[in-house]
Amino acid sequence: MEKQIINTTNAPAPIGPYNQAVKAGSMLFISGQIALNAETGKLEQDDVIVETHRVMQNLRNILTEAGMDFSDVVKSTIFITDMNDFSQINEVYGKYFSGYFPARETVQVAGLPRGVNVEISMIAIK
Repeated sequence: MEKQIINTTNAPAPIGPYNQAVKAGSMLFISGQIALNAETGKLEQDDVIVETHRVMQNLRNILTEAGMDFSDVVKSTIFITDMNDFSQINEVYGKYFSGYFPARETVQVAGLPRGVNVEISMIAIK
């Protein structure tokens, strides 16, 4: 199985020893994305709604670079620091999909990189 590294300047550069995504055959594994704006290098954390939109835009940009879109996503993992934010995050997340939603879990964690409130990773297949 051929493995291809996917990186785009339209999403934040990795801040550690990993890639934005790895395509293995027809599957794409996207690393967790946070609300870092690739253009400005700044976190977008006005509120959890703004933050989640930026995360989803970063994910969309990586999917696009791989020749995919949200309709190709089969699995998402959402990490949040406060389960009280779940309904707002869920509402924003849902706006990026049409038709069938992927499988998903949402997990509350003690902390996330750079003090963000939400991080989302995805698996897609085409």
